[in-house]
Amino acid sequence: MYRDCKALMAMMAAVGAMTFAPTVAGHGDSRTKPKKANDSKMEQTAFGRTGDPAEVTRTIRVSMDDTMHFTPGDVVIRRGDTIRFKVSNSGKLMHEMVIGTMKELREHAELMRRFPGMEHDEPYMAHVAPGQDETIVWQFTKAGEFHYACLIPGHLEAGMIGKVEVTE
Repeated sequence: MYRDCKALMAMMAAVGAMTFAPTVAGHGDSRTKPKKANDSKMEQTAFGRTGDPAEVTRTIRVSMDDTMHFTPGDVVIRRGDTIRFKVSNSGKLMHEMVIGTMKELREHAELMRRFPGMEHDEPYMAHVAPGQDETIVWQFTKAGEFHYACLIPGHLEAGMIGKVEVTE
């Protein structure tokens, strides 16, 4: 899942030239449209895959703010459900919601600390500018405990993390 980021970082280190857009505070464009499912390009991850907007079984509204919290902080989902996360940022800072395993989220957060201007956009991420809303459509294909977090440097460490429990 994050192999593209790791490959990019390795290539950039080998070449010795890093150029990042100076105005990027996180990664991706905060005004991206919901990602559409394309079965031929769906990557299966440990926590699911891109969901088809036409097959959404439930919508969950997630809000985030500058107190470094998500509301709700925990969600319970059935395996196989396709969830539309409507993510809103009521704060004055840029925030994001990234779904993953705790290990992957910590690794990604470390990359963001080392390379704060790096840009990328995946279907399990929503980069949300202050006062804006974004959408993630995700199908949870495996039971287990997963998480969502804001990986902007310092935000995860401040407690900006939520839990997804996927049940059978």
